[in-house]
Amino acid sequence: MRVIVKKSLRLFWESHPDTEEPLLAWYREVELEDWDTPAKVKAKYGNASIVGGNRVVFNIKGNDYRLVVKINYPYRVVYVRFVGTHTEYDSINVEQV
Repeated sequence: MRVIVKKSLRLFWESHPDTEEPLLAWYREVELEDWDTPAKVKAKYGNASIVGGNRVVFNIKGNDYRLVVKINYPYRVVYVRFVGTHTEYDSINVEQV
């Protein structure tokens, strides 16, 4: 998979240093994947939530943080749409970020 906007991850871990390792690990793992369906995402990340608009919510650092991506399955592209705390996550519309 090609992950778009790694910069968003970097900016987040610069302000939340405890997330650098988990976000980099997620990034490196996803780059090696070949997801063409949401089922393949769930097979790799059983705790991920598949939501509308091709969005997937990942728990980061033992569910301390949330990462929302939009996946274009035919083109194998993952767009980082949001990374934040649970409080920040609760204030967004996951299907529209």
